[in-house]
Amino acid sequence: MWSYVLKRLLLMIPTLFGILLITFVVIQFVPGGPVEQMVAQFQGFEAGGEGGPGPGAAEGGYRGRQGVDAVRVEEIKKLYGFDKPAPERFVQMIGQFARFDLGKSFFHNKDVWQLVLEKLPVSISLGIWTFLLVYLISVPLGIAKAVRAGTPFDTATTFVILVGYAIPSFVMGVVLLVFFAGGSFVQWFPLRGITSLNWHELSIPGKILDYFWHIALPVTAMVLGGFAVITILTKNSVLEEIRKQYVLTARAKGVDERRVLWRHVFRNAMIPIMTGFPAAFVGAFFSGSLLIETLFSLDGLGLLSYESVIRRDYPVVFGSLFLFTIIGLLTTLLRDLSYLWVDPRVKFFD
Repeated sequence: MWSYVLKRLLLMIPTLFGILLITFVVIQFVPGGPVEQMVAQFQGFEAGGEGGPGPGAAEGGYRGRQGVDAVRVEEIKKLYGFDKPAPERFVQMIGQFARFDLGKSFFHNKDVWQLVLEKLPVSISLGIWTFLLVYLISVPLGIAKAVRAGTPFDTATTFVILVGYAIPSFVMGVVLLVFFAGGSFVQWFPLRGITSLNWHELSIPGKILDYFWHIALPVTAMVLGGFAVITILTKNSVLEEIRKQYVLTARAKGVDERRVLWRHVFRNAMIPIMTGFPAAFVGAFFSGSLLIETLFSLDGLGLLSYESVIRRDYPVVFGSLFLFTIIGLLTTLLRDLSYLWVDPRVKFFD
């Protein structure tokens, strides 16, 4: 087992290197980098996109640095490290990442680690409640659908969860904002933020209520699209176990139906669900939250990633990519190992 784990850990190194290399190469061809962003500020424009090709670019090529003294441009390039060739910058970045030094943000004037730790609580808040609600609702619903397969209850719930799955989370977020956050109807929930401005002045019960009041809409938008997969997977897994011979034998011996379901069927049917816990738990923090955090103005990792890409804040872009890739690879390894822990019959190695 430990040799298998060691092999998987060693294979992560070329995988991580390849992802960083491809991303680095692609970024070299993206116009409007941090140098152009800073030049645009000197020219009196706002940063965040105006550093790209402007009017007249089609006639004379890219003009993002026109109107600024060449010496000043070279100073800016040196400030951001762009005075060095691309291969040298890539090697330097890999050396930093090997020491788990994610660098310093160009525009926030903070270490990337510090930025990630500052934004992480918001993403964790969204992720953990999304994960808990999806599983606490989907697993019992999937079991109920399997027990009542083919009934009107099964058909109606399938229709509802598939409709929810078909609607993207950000579209659902817009709908919730319009209907319940002061759009065209009522304003029962706040429009932005994860807490109120006077949160520190509230009592402990008041802080708890204020927190749930703010995350109600974004969590609802993220949860609605997550029901279908887990529910259908649970239903199919339970149905598969119910039709197996050992269940028929138990029923023939007169074993109580409830005992058959919970002592035998449930234990085996939950193996594929339980082995997906690590990936689902981590994925709830980092996937699908970018648009939701942007839509509801929640200062989390999703919004940080979006702003970093727009502003070409490369240390944050590459640092978060490096960190999230490692988490994803480790989660995949943990998911594979969980098959072995849950079901000893599974073998990934000799």
